[in-house]
Amino acid sequence: MTFQSPASSVAPRPAAITPQPVPAVRAGTRRRAGGTAARRTRALLRQLHLWMGLVIGLPFALLGLTGSALVFYVEIDALLTPEIRAASEAPAPDWSSPAWDRALATVQAAWPDRIGKWTFEANGEPGAIPARFYEAAGVHGHGARPLMVWVSADGSRVVRHARWGDYLMTWFYDVHRNLLAGDTGNRVVGWLGVAMLLLLATGMAAWWPRGSWRKALAFRRAAPPLRRLRDLHKLLGLSTLALLFVLTATGALLALPAERDLLLDRTVAPVVPVPAPVSAPPSGRRIAIVQALAAARQALPDARLAWIDVPGAPEGVFRLRVQVPGDPNRRFPQSYVFVDQYSGTVLAVHDMRRGTASTTAAAWLRPLHDASVGGLATRILGVVVGLVPAALFLTGLLRWRRRRAAASVRPVRPSEERTNP
Repeated sequence: MTFQSPASSVAPRPAAITPQPVPAVRAGTRRRAGGTAARRTRALLRQLHLWMGLVIGLPFALLGLTGSALVFYVEIDALLTPEIRAASEAPAPDWSSPAWDRALATVQAAWPDRIGKWTFEANGEPGAIPARFYEAAGVHGHGARPLMVWVSADGSRVVRHARWGDYLMTWFYDVHRNLLAGDTGNRVVGWLGVAMLLLLATGMAAWWPRGSWRKALAFRRAAPPLRRLRDLHKLLGLSTLALLFVLTATGALLALPAERDLLLDRTVAPVVPVPAPVSAPPSGRRIAIVQALAAARQALPDARLAWIDVPGAPEGVFRLRVQVPGDPNRRFPQSYVFVDQYSGTVLAVHDMRRGTASTTAAAWLRPLHDASVGGLATRILGVVVGLVPAALFLTGLLRWRRRRAAASVRPVRPSEERTNP
């Protein structure tokens, strides 16, 4: 007899669980997510660029316009004051000219009670000799404006004098340098320059094309006015971006000397300071200017004379500012010779050729900023580029105002009519 177990006594085997494949994230989804992040970043950059432009665009335009005027500062001032352009048969005074001592005697006789130092510019041009008088510290307060004087080519008479800032070109200079706010304004202008660099960088980043460069660089003449304004703003900025970066960065570094030296010292090479020697205790009368010039020329025989600082204090020295071969600065070169005012001994020489890479970098800042580095062609280019910030500010402001006006009068959608009484 065969016995079978009841069906209920047999335990069923559990069904095998087949692992289900996890659906892979499609490449298109990843691209959409990346595209969304890129669009958000671009929108953020556009907003940052917009509001920075609205805040600092006007001072950027002002500094650009005054900078354009100052490219030909000396020439414009000479045109406005014909007395300093009077024809003269006398050659421009050089290292051995007696005109320097004669000019010093003339200005000291005209202003006998002044306490401070006289400075003469050796510009190498025939005509009047430019001179400046700097008050001694504390005489008329800190930062007293220098007295600007022009002496006839032979040094015998004063042909013009005015206080710095009282005539047009020096007023432009002060607006450009410190917004008429003195030393505090210098620092404000310097840090404004840093902000302007960020403004330029955000504009570039917000524009950077994701697709066709040809389309991104196009100017659509048949487009609506708002789009044409955008294209004009874009092309003005892109075409001058590199030059605006150079002019803005060099201006900021010139306005912030302590920060400039720290930056150069940390990133390029140690900064070599200009010496500050003093004359030995008085041992007689001060030597003549031509004697100091002879000593300086012997120390740097291949140099071109640019400025003569005549000491105004008993411990002061003759400071001769000179241009050596390789120095890109013609008007404000970076080499100096210091001569004892009593003995005529050379106390120190600061030759930029013996400096570090930081010395060379610092020497290039001013000629790059004032566009004198390449002669007349770059100076004309500097004038044109200086006008661009004003054009960028106007096109950006007009576009912003028109967009706001268009947004305020846009038609109301049907859904808004149902929800808004």
